[in-house]
Amino acid sequence: MPDPAAQSGSGPSLARDLKVSHAAAIVVGTVIGSGIFLVPAEMMRAAGSSRLVYLAWLVGGLLSFFGALTYAELGAMKPYAGGEYLYVRDGYGPLGGFLYGWTYFLIAKPASIATIVIGFVRIIGTFPDMTFLSDPILSSPVTITKSHLVAIAAIALITLINYIGVKKAGEFQLFFTILKVAIIACIVFGGFTYAHGTWRNFHTDYALATGGFSGFMVALIASLWAYDGWNLVTTVSGEMRDPQRSLPIALIAGVGIVAVLYMAVNASVQYVMPANAIAASPRPASQAMLIAWGTFGATLVSAGMALSMLVTLNGSSMTGARIPFALARDGYFFHTLAKVHPRFHTPSNSLVVQAVLSALLVVLGGNFQQLFSLALYPEWVFYMLATASVFIFRHREPNAPRPYRTWGYPILPALFIAASSIVLIYTFKAKLTNSLVATAVILAGIPVYLLFARGKPFATH
Repeated sequence: MPDPAAQSGSGPSLARDLKVSHAAAIVVGTVIGSGIFLVPAEMMRAAGSSRLVYLAWLVGGLLSFFGALTYAELGAMKPYAGGEYLYVRDGYGPLGGFLYGWTYFLIAKPASIATIVIGFVRIIGTFPDMTFLSDPILSSPVTITKSHLVAIAAIALITLINYIGVKKAGEFQLFFTILKVAIIACIVFGGFTYAHGTWRNFHTDYALATGGFSGFMVALIASLWAYDGWNLVTTVSGEMRDPQRSLPIALIAGVGIVAVLYMAVNASVQYVMPANAIAASPRPASQAMLIAWGTFGATLVSAGMALSMLVTLNGSSMTGARIPFALARDGYFFHTLAKVHPRFHTPSNSLVVQAVLSALLVVLGGNFQQLFSLALYPEWVFYMLATASVFIFRHREPNAPRPYRTWGYPILPALFIAASSIVLIYTFKAKLTNSLVATAVILAGIPVYLLFARGKPFATH
């Protein structure tokens, strides 16, 4: 099922080796990173009420589910490699598609991968036998520690797994996602079996919170960040078996599973700790398990966080490489990135270049928060644009085959677009410098696009 807009060629093609179970694991495994273990404290300090924090998780899950329903229609309609890139390209023209691919290739995806792997190293660095990771190796011209080498090694390992076959990467994702879910289930069980836990904690408040509508919105945005990443599975549509059926199932079931797990973890933490204790703890889930199960419980949470980040790294690396591949395949980027490995049938060059850019950001890109905010703004810009394309296609191509049609259209897609707008406004104001840098990078893609688009008929569409 080749993309009709792609340029034809006689070389090898991507292999359709991903089953619906692999696709669902990409959604669940990529979304569940460190957010659920860390953001409850931020949410409590903002909202100030256990009930409002829980409501923020519920609303964030519903909004993400609305987005997934919309992407299910788009993905079933255009089940080809590149996913979101195709929706933006076909909805807004080749310039829009190029700016999407350019931005993801240059900053959003490398910054996201660097953020994930730095978080992974920070977590394993908390284990007593891993304190050596902070030891410096080089202090000039840049500071390099042993943790940098471990982070780069993790990127290289995950890239290698993806390089030698999407099926192997999918099986890795499925196995470790199941293991991750099992650990989360243990954490939930541990919280609810704590002898001194009480449902009264759900009625406690944090007096020093921001409070009000603004506090709730900060908590909601934090929950939306924790849900972020479900969209990435669309980029491997071209490697799924029966994508018109598998993709909607993976999106809808995956986001549903994540929402249930997130609310269960938050409920177990609140069962153990009152609002004041959650707000004061940098790692509420670890603190709750330390209280419930002692040192073993806290270690279990740390292991779960490390595993979560590693699985997220695999899903993010797998899906991210398909975006520059699709862009180059259309002839709007360096043609070498469109190469499919003749033996492994993977976008090999795209994977390697992505790994190199991510490794450079690990060393040069700054701290965890700087990298995170650099990736967040452009991601949500294109989240909003891709979702809005469903309205364009419904108007422009009313009779086009749609194996799945968004339930609740047009209200539910509109609600997700509104939520995306709120995230963008808040992120732009809160992280102004990095948001301006991201905006500048997006706009810098225009002259680059003009260079690649010269003489292409598609460029005038």
